[in-house]
Amino acid sequence: MVGIPSPFGGDDEGLFDERDAFVPEHLPEPGPFLADASLLTGDDHVAVHGVAREVFEERGVYDMTFGYNLARLNADTRHPNAGYRYAEEQEANALRAEFTPTTPFCPQSHTLTIGSFRAWNGLDERHGYDLVRIRVHPMHHESEAINQQLAELEETYRETGSVPDDAGDGPSLSGRDRTRSDEFDQSENERGIDAPF
Repeated sequence: MVGIPSPFGGDDEGLFDERDAFVPEHLPEPGPFLADASLLTGDDHVAVHGVAREVFEERGVYDMTFGYNLARLNADTRHPNAGYRYAEEQEANALRAEFTPTTPFCPQSHTLTIGSFRAWNGLDERHGYDLVRIRVHPMHHESEAINQQLAELEETYRETGSVPDDAGDGPSLSGRDRTRSDEFDQSENERGIDAPF
């Protein structure tokens, strides 16, 4: 992958918000999944998103188009309407996380949301929630099918207390190698090597 230029450029300076910044104009508008829960903003959003970054890093939840940890999408100023927003349920110790992809036809939305569910709930010792519920924003053309599968995974997790190994009818996503390609070298990306596409 070395030497293949990215169409998105290789200089990160000025393209990303600071990690501890809450910049509403660089975040997607909250969608219907968050409507009846308590939306996280400011430092509360930043703290939860920091945990997302950690669990995504450990479980390899990477956006392969851009070659970075999916949590970094929230800070990418080139995609101000994409990323995660969060809300807490008032009657349960649960976090809701709604992912808005960069386009309505993003081919990774299924893999990224399933990977996000597995990362959050498979590393539940990293946060204080009994459950982290994930959905894709309805702007995605396959949101209904993806969200149905996420709801089924959630139900299995509630019943068994463990994250299922198989994602059902979609691609099998059991661990790090399913959400991040074997060829992607994280250390190369951290040194500024561009994503391959």
